[in-house]
Amino acid sequence: MGACFGSCRSRNQPPYRNSRYPAIGKNQPLKREYPKWKSDVPLTEGQLRSKRDEFWDTAPAFDGRKEIWDALKAAVTAMENSDCAMAQAIVDGASISLPHGTLMDCYDELGNHYQLPVYCLSRPINLVKELKKLSTEAVKNISEINEEDPLHRVLKVRLTSESEVKLSVLTTDSVGVAKQRLELQEGISTCSQRWYFSGKLLLDRMKIEQCKLKKGYVIQCISQQPWNQQQTTEEDDVTNDKKETTNEQENSNSS
Repeated sequence: MGACFGSCRSRNQPPYRNSRYPAIGKNQPLKREYPKWKSDVPLTEGQLRSKRDEFWDTAPAFDGRKEIWDALKAAVTAMENSDCAMAQAIVDGASISLPHGTLMDCYDELGNHYQLPVYCLSRPINLVKELKKLSTEAVKNISEINEEDPLHRVLKVRLTSESEVKLSVLTTDSVGVAKQRLELQEGISTCSQRWYFSGKLLLDRMKIEQCKLKKGYVIQCISQQPWNQQQTTEEDDVTNDKKETTNEQENSNSS
């Protein structure tokens, strides 16, 4: 007797059985497209990054192989950088099959099924872009800390610049609030901060008292520019390069 394999698909999954998505079983090349979607609650860039970090931090704990999850994450990163060729090479190198040509639904060579949420693959069409304004307003609402407060605690935070700073927080603060305190103190945008302790990502919703931070230990804060600022910087670099090229051509013609 033959055996057949099936997988449960939630009702929220997109209908693939149409002319755009071939029948399951055929490996398709990765499509150069990004799914469009709208978040039920408008997200900022920082909130979207937190959702993604939380998924990638917990995904290997579910079914499947860790090396495949790592390959999928690398492929997603390549797609974010508009390098579809690299993403395809990563997928091929890990022997990942794409029945529909999308990373939302794929299989490894052992038949394990992997599904990536849409928020890991693209940004919502209603992404809140006024990041600095929202961040500044949020920081203004942070209450001051009395050093004699029994809930007061000083954290050691190592920044991307390798410098260490001391940060006053309350044990009842969430990690998200503590990030806002760091922005107020050091000027590092809240949405660009990623906090790690003992190799684990500290999620924004976690309370400081729940993080089991040992006295004297250091929290690693990795910061990077928000996506829209990175894009602006890259566009400025391209514009400057064009200007330099034009000036060189003018100088060459004049000589």
